[in-house]
Amino acid sequence: MIHFVGAGCGAKDLITLRGYEHIKKADVIVYAGSLVNKELLDYNENKAMIYDSSLMTLDEVMSVLIESEKKGLYNVRLHTGDPAIFGAIKEQMDELDNNDLEYDITPGVSAAFGAAASLRAEYTLPDVSQTLIITRMSGKTRVPEKESIRSLASHNATMAIYLSASLSANLQNELICGGYNENTPVAICVKATWDDEKIFRCTVGNLHDTVEKNNIKKTAVFIVGDSINPSNYAKSRLYAPDFSTEFRMAKEDN
Repeated sequence: MIHFVGAGCGAKDLITLRGYEHIKKADVIVYAGSLVNKELLDYNENKAMIYDSSLMTLDEVMSVLIESEKKGLYNVRLHTGDPAIFGAIKEQMDELDNNDLEYDITPGVSAAFGAAASLRAEYTLPDVSQTLIITRMSGKTRVPEKESIRSLASHNATMAIYLSASLSANLQNELICGGYNENTPVAICVKATWDDEKIFRCTVGNLHDTVEKNNIKKTAVFIVGDSINPSNYAKSRLYAPDFSTEFRMAKEDN
C-alpha cells in the first residue's frame, strides 16, 4: 500500500503520530522538497530511498511509486500541510486506481491552522465570523470566476489565502473591491510554525506595501478578517451557565 502523508505546516513535531510511523518504516519516500521540512526525513529508520518531487514530473513521481509498490516496498508520498489542500493528490490517486494499487491518506495540519496557533487566534468567533474560507488567487492554476477573491470577499468572513504572495497587489485590490474595509486586519504568516517563522500584521489597505517592504515571495498564508484582531465578540453559548447540553443542565440564578 502507498501512504499519502500530510507533513504538517512546518515544525517537525507537528506531524501526526500516524504520519511519523509511516515515515519511520518507509523504504521509499517521495516528498515535496520545495515545501516540506527536510528534518522530517530524519524520522526514517530504514535507510529509505528519498526522491524530491519538486524536481520531478507527475509521470516520474508515479513511476517511482508504482514500481516500488510492485516490488513490495513500503512507500510514502509526503505532502506539505494536509494533502487535501492544494496537494494535487487526485491525479496521483487516479493513476494508482488505474494500476489497481491500494493507498491510504494520513491528514496533516495545514498552514492556516499552524498560523492560527502562532497568532493565538480563533477564526470562528461568535458575532464576528462563523466561516473560514480557504482559497487562493487565480494564477497558473485557474480559479473559477464564482470563486474569485472579489466574490468570496463579499461575505466578510475569515479568509485564509494561500499561494498568492507574488500577486499581492491584485490580492489587495480584489479584497477591497469585494467588500472588505481597508482597515480590516491581515496577518501574513511566512513559514508558519517553522523555526524561522515570520508574522507581519497589517491591514487590507497596506497589504501589498507590507509584502513589498518585507520581500515576501513564497511560503506565506494571508489570514484576513476581524477574527484575528477583534474589537468585540460574544462568548460561546456552549459554556454559558444558562445553557443546557446533553452533558449538563443549565444552572438557575440564585
